[in-house]
Amino acid sequence: MKTAFTVLLLTFLSSHAMERGRDYMREKICQEFNTLGKDHFRAGAIIASSRKYSNATLEEILNVVKDIVSLAEKCCPEGADPACYETESLALSARSCRDPAPFPKHPGIEACCREEGLERKLCLAALKHPAKEFPTYVEPTNTEVCEAFAKDPQDFQDRYLYEYSTDYSSAPLPVLAASAMSYLSMVAKCCASATPTPCFLKERLNRKSIAMLTHLSNKACAHYDLLGKDKARLSYIIKFSQKSTNASLEDIMAMATSASEVLSRTCNSTCNDTVQREFSECTNRICARLSPKDQRFADCCADADTMRAHFCIYSLPAAKTPHLPEFQKPADEDLCTEKTSEEKDRLRENYSKTLPEATEEVLSELVEQRASFASTCCPLNAPPGYCGLKSSQRLRSSAYILLDRKLVTF
Repeated sequence: MKTAFTVLLLTFLSSHAMERGRDYMREKICQEFNTLGKDHFRAGAIIASSRKYSNATLEEILNVVKDIVSLAEKCCPEGADPACYETESLALSARSCRDPAPFPKHPGIEACCREEGLERKLCLAALKHPAKEFPTYVEPTNTEVCEAFAKDPQDFQDRYLYEYSTDYSSAPLPVLAASAMSYLSMVAKCCASATPTPCFLKERLNRKSIAMLTHLSNKACAHYDLLGKDKARLSYIIKFSQKSTNASLEDIMAMATSASEVLSRTCNSTCNDTVQREFSECTNRICARLSPKDQRFADCCADADTMRAHFCIYSLPAAKTPHLPEFQKPADEDLCTEKTSEEKDRLRENYSKTLPEATEEVLSELVEQRASFASTCCPLNAPPGYCGLKSSQRLRSSAYILLDRKLVTF
């Protein structure tokens, strides 16, 4: 199962594999279909398709999966026509362009369907639904789970894989698949047990780490997909500054850069062990820097389980400081120098510590407003003090931020 969902991502559901040629795709699809068998192959297709088309209906997902499995069954047996894969995959993309099509809807399909052949397949493969804003799956009780499983095991599996994968569509595919399949394994084991309640309790504890990793990586990668690498780094500067007012700017910058780099390597990773290893190493780096300086971080890092430690750090609220540090506004001249990016980072960290209860959106807006004069006044050789004064006047008119009924001025 671990290999199947990786290959499916690289084939039907990704334009990258198509660029490597139809022979490569056919070989990979058939290798996994013949190795894993139809059932595991089909389960991997449901997970990957649901993750890609997170707003589709179950019926639409199963239509896609049915055609993928049918293509493999027809074109992968020994002695099959070498042209079978190309013919059937072109027919599959043609069915996507029918009106109405039985597959997931997407606003970009119409433009793709104006293309032909490989270009159409590449275009369709690149389409992806945005992640759900909120999870919608509510897990039934143990009794309800076993009743549904006993009534129709295949239907239960299909619905669970669809609902779980659409809810956590931003989680890295290997993590999502490992978590979903471990749940189904738990259900099959415990519903057949003479004592299902203790069995479920034990198995839920066993899968707590992978379930936690799925939740955390889904949230982090959705945030990364929305912001991009550079803005994700700035977001982490705000997060870490608010969680630990004792951290130095050097610490904040190092951890923010590390966190954004980890997400850039893991969110679209297809390697089975990459995500947990990267998250664990990132947690260890955070603990090494902040445990000696912040008791709350030290308490989280005392947990030997790095995933629990990571979740503890993630869940920390903004630090409460009885006396807010004095805000050090950077000199107007500094923002007209070559160190503009560095000064903005310093400003962002300073605002975050001074305003621990402000949202990321508010803090980012303040930083951008304060720094915006660099792109307007500096090229005109206007006195930086004049630009700074005008910037502060605009801020006063739009940024009356009340924190514990205290007015923050600029």
